[in-house]
Amino acid sequence: MIYEIALLPILDEHVGKFRLEFAKVAPLLSSAKGHRGHVLTQGVETPQHFSLIMQWQSLEDHTPGFEMSEDHGKFMLGLQEFFSAEPTVHHFEGPVFPAENLAPKRSQTPAARKGGP
Repeated sequence: MIYEIALLPILDEHVGKFRLEFAKVAPLLSSAKGHRGHVLTQGVETPQHFSLIMQWQSLEDHTPGFEMSEDHGKFMLGLQEFFSAEPTVHHFEGPVFPAENLAPKRSQTPAARKGGP
């Protein structure tokens, strides 16, 4: 499994618009050959910084596959106006996350997960 982590710096005044536009173009990503899932995360201390974490079946599915596709062009066209700088992309190889590792523990309340009672 290949994990692509794209660090996306967003203009402060466009954070809300970026989230809306990402939701519109995300189906282009989801329909790509080899796409196994993705999640968009937002910085806690720096909310204008996002990371897009994607799972690909192989590196070739992402690059050159998706990156050379018409859908990638449309995906980036929908988002590029919101970037404050060029996104940074890294690829990692690792195992598939078991679904049970992604769900919160049943014994933890939302407050306990945040460090509260």
